[in-house]
Amino acid sequence: MDTRSNNNTLAFEVTHRLVLSIAIPMTLGFMTTPLLGLTSTAVVGHMGNAEALAGLAIGAMLFDLILGSFNFLRASTTGLTAQAYGRRDGHEQQAVFWRALISALACGLALLCLSPLIETAGLRLMGAEGAIAEATGTYFAIRMLAAPAALANYAILGFVLGRGQGSVGLLLQALINGINILLSIYLGLSLGWGVAGVAWATTAGETAGAFAGLFIVLKDFGRAERPAWAEIFSRHRLAELFALNRDILIRTFVLIGAFTIMTRIGTGFGAVTLAANAVLMNFFLLSGYYLDGLANAAEQITGRAIGARYRPAFDRGLKLTTIWSFGLAAFASAFFFLAGPWLISVLTTSPEVRQAAETYLPWAAITGLTGALAFLMDGVFIGATWSVDMRNRMLMSFAGYLLMLAVFVPLFGNHGLWLGMNAFLLFRGFFLAMLVGPRADQTFRAAQ
Repeated sequence: MDTRSNNNTLAFEVTHRLVLSIAIPMTLGFMTTPLLGLTSTAVVGHMGNAEALAGLAIGAMLFDLILGSFNFLRASTTGLTAQAYGRRDGHEQQAVFWRALISALACGLALLCLSPLIETAGLRLMGAEGAIAEATGTYFAIRMLAAPAALANYAILGFVLGRGQGSVGLLLQALINGINILLSIYLGLSLGWGVAGVAWATTAGETAGAFAGLFIVLKDFGRAERPAWAEIFSRHRLAELFALNRDILIRTFVLIGAFTIMTRIGTGFGAVTLAANAVLMNFFLLSGYYLDGLANAAEQITGRAIGARYRPAFDRGLKLTTIWSFGLAAFASAFFFLAGPWLISVLTTSPEVRQAAETYLPWAAITGLTGALAFLMDGVFIGATWSVDMRNRMLMSFAGYLLMLAVFVPLFGNHGLWLGMNAFLLFRGFFLAMLVGPRADQTFRAAQ
């Protein structure tokens, strides 16, 4: 694409190399997350205490659910930073960062103060008692100490992604998870701290990542572009940030609700089917790591193009990220079709669960393809900060999902459940894709 014919001095060229320079590092960074989970489980599992392992699982799930609800801090920061980056407005980039970081630290401190109440409610919700509840409480209390650092890492990651610094994002993710893994082994196994050792390792990893991220970001901040406190706390800018965060939070809660409903309905089919579904969901999650990396690329390129008021970069970015998203999704689906039975045998030793999982394997294998457009569109709409549309279309998709479940689960059982999930992914993608053209026309026309 030739940018020389365009009078826009902020024009930039979107290439396959640019897309992959963001997507590949973030995909690699995300892939360290399941390795971390496996390490934590293995460390506590080697202690030979089933209650401790169950307590770890519940504590980790509760903490991840809570922190996952604050992912809007990362997403909104990426979109707003990318747009300021596209305008080459270093002043506003710094202001966006400070607003995000202050918001993250405030939310983290609030969680820390409320942690006893959250822990009590979580234990009651999960029905944990006795030694399991004790292990969950130990893990949760220690790991909650890292809440401010963990949320600060969301803001930091959002900022570096908004500037297209995928390699920095990879470095920070690898640092956080690497420290976590090494300390989990040392504290949990070598010193015999068990669940407490794993929790302290996580706290140390998040804290080290936050300090490293702050150092990397702040060393590039120029004094001449430093915003005043009045600008950071501008009522207009804060209202824009809170509205964006609100819409993304609603979207996240609905998404979590969709997967929770799937699990809840699956329990009605018995322990074997429920376990098979849990095994197969790992295939969807693995596909998601690839697609998330490309969604990050779409966020940065889309936001940058809108900030630069340069429509050709927006269109080219959308085209290239679409090609890569569906190409990788097709590869992942083919891989799971072929290697699925072997992977199932690795994940479970139960003959009944293996047989059930292989029965429903085709549904799980295609989730990468049915979800590719949804992941990509999320990236586009986050980068463009079209949060209201993203929220509303998610609600529409969720309504369609519930209708599919109501119709097909009674008819086809667990097949109907997986059909509904794949339909939900398709709804999300197509409902958003229908709006991309009109919203882009409106946005770039208003920018002229």
